[in-house]
Amino acid sequence: MTDAGPADLIDLAARGVPFALIARDAGSIEVLTGDVVDVELLGDIPLHDAAGAPLEVLALVPFRQVRERGFECHDDGAPLRCLIVREHRVVDREAAIAELPSAPVPLADPGFDIADEEYADIVRRVIADEIGLGEGANFVIRRDFTAGVTTDAATAALTWFRALLEGERGAYWTFAIVTGDHVAVGASPEAHVSARDGVVTMNPISGTFRHPAGGATIETLTEFLESTKETEELFMVVDEELKMMSAVCSDGGRITGPHLKEMSRLTHTEYVLRGRSRLDPREILRETMFAPTVTGSPMQNACTVITRHERSPRGYYSGVAALFTPRTDAILAGESTHDLDAPILIRTAYLQDGRLRVPVGATLVRHSDPYGEVSETHGKAAGVLGAIGAVPRDRPLEVRADVIDEDAPTADPLPLADDPGIAALLASRNERLASFWLNPQHALAGGGPFHGRSAVVVDAEDRFTTMLAHQLRHLGLNARIIPWSAVTDDEIDAAELVVAGPGPGDPRDPGTPRMRRMREVVTHRRATGRPLLAVCLSHQILADGFGIALAPLDAPHQGLQKTVDVFGQSASIGFYNTFTARVEPGTTAVGDAEVSADADGDVYALRGPGFASIQGHLESILSRDGMSTLERLVASALVPVQA
Repeated sequence: MTDAGPADLIDLAARGVPFALIARDAGSIEVLTGDVVDVELLGDIPLHDAAGAPLEVLALVPFRQVRERGFECHDDGAPLRCLIVREHRVVDREAAIAELPSAPVPLADPGFDIADEEYADIVRRVIADEIGLGEGANFVIRRDFTAGVTTDAATAALTWFRALLEGERGAYWTFAIVTGDHVAVGASPEAHVSARDGVVTMNPISGTFRHPAGGATIETLTEFLESTKETEELFMVVDEELKMMSAVCSDGGRITGPHLKEMSRLTHTEYVLRGRSRLDPREILRETMFAPTVTGSPMQNACTVITRHERSPRGYYSGVAALFTPRTDAILAGESTHDLDAPILIRTAYLQDGRLRVPVGATLVRHSDPYGEVSETHGKAAGVLGAIGAVPRDRPLEVRADVIDEDAPTADPLPLADDPGIAALLASRNERLASFWLNPQHALAGGGPFHGRSAVVVDAEDRFTTMLAHQLRHLGLNARIIPWSAVTDDEIDAAELVVAGPGPGDPRDPGTPRMRRMREVVTHRRATGRPLLAVCLSHQILADGFGIALAPLDAPHQGLQKTVDVFGQSASIGFYNTFTARVEPGTTAVGDAEVSADADGDVYALRGPGFASIQGHLESILSRDGMSTLERLVASALVPVQA
């Protein structure tokens, strides 16, 4: 890496060479130049040359890469574009700003591709037809702000990049990537995933507080932080990203936070997830495609819902810019040769063939107001356009006298998170959460209560199973996950414990192959009399087998924490269900199944000879009593084997 003069940036645009400018700290800009190569799969990203020497690569990963995980999408053919870095230089930030162009880039015929009322109708349909029918907890549906641009693409990129450097703060990456006919310029607030020296980090951000005129205040931020919708959104995306962490990290991942992410016009709430992994960074990237904050949960079905309701392909929106950097330390046996730094491609403007496109999305949950979500897309688009100088900027933040030290009147205002009341409000969120995911996950003495036992976890298209399997391993079980479409009857028969997992959809519908197979798994295992634990969807299927009625809830329990009685013990558990098994109030047994239900008859758990089930997600961060309840239910299911 070498130093470069700021005038070199203008020369790059004039010469028409592919380049990327990245600001990752307050004082410098990284300048990357090289050759562009498009590849088909993440595994094809060239991290070594023909002689085996490591290469530095910046990859633009489009949303269509979710096909590698078997997920649906509108396939627009957007290339997985790799800039093979030949030179990596550093420019002083302030000197570069002074040299970059500043003349406004005019826009022609600006507007959204989908009208406000049409977008509100889409929101209503997603809430009613998807969330309301059990297809998932939350979904992100986008629309695009578009306009014509006659300015040269590279000049526009440099102009917008300068505006971001001058006017945006708090971004994880501020960047301009120019590769021939395609330009991407943005200030991403969120690191989707990074891997450095074997430590994987994810940074789920959710909840968007748009600063009022004059700037944020303690009072307005407090109102935002007390919002049930915003709090639940963040918890749901943390759960979704922990699913990914549990898939790529041997220690499952640990969460820290919550924190505030303060930017110039917006403030977000965030957590940080960390764990250790020895996987190739391309595999880590593949297993974490893509952030639930811009797709939804559960991830696989979120992609299906997006395909149903979005009218056009996403391009690079919600994908990542992934920088693969050769490690400079001695490479240990079995460890990766590269580190990874991959922010989410949001808050980004794209320019191609003279058309500007700014994709923005709203997170739809059961509480969503259609016109509120319309307003959120307007706010996000205005934030990007204002940040790049394409529209008038918001009023600058005013100095907040309440957080300025009178003994140092020239000091910058303190971050809102430093206010004791705000800090206490943030910290109080963790009182609701499972300590298992907040604390280091040390191995249990003696290998856990079920040391040496085997378990097969059947995945029904909800990767909560990765978290569940990690918890089972913590309890001593040798747990492996098999998809519903691949698990055989022989594998079901061979396992000491079968865990039939959760999944989206209506449990009363036998028409889909997935629902039919999950019914077969539960029915077959019950017929053998061997230990079975059924979770959420599979709990409902088990209940149906006892003749217990299944019914939709009046209001879906998506990301809802409840304290319920589980066979005589109170437990705080997270729920993600739209349907419930329901008995007559007061019922305590059906056949040989003991029933744990509430006063309305909604069944939270079943147990009997060789089986147990739970409606909630004991693996969720919302399940404060998840581990202890899981241990009790596994012990109950294993009783016949132990006898």
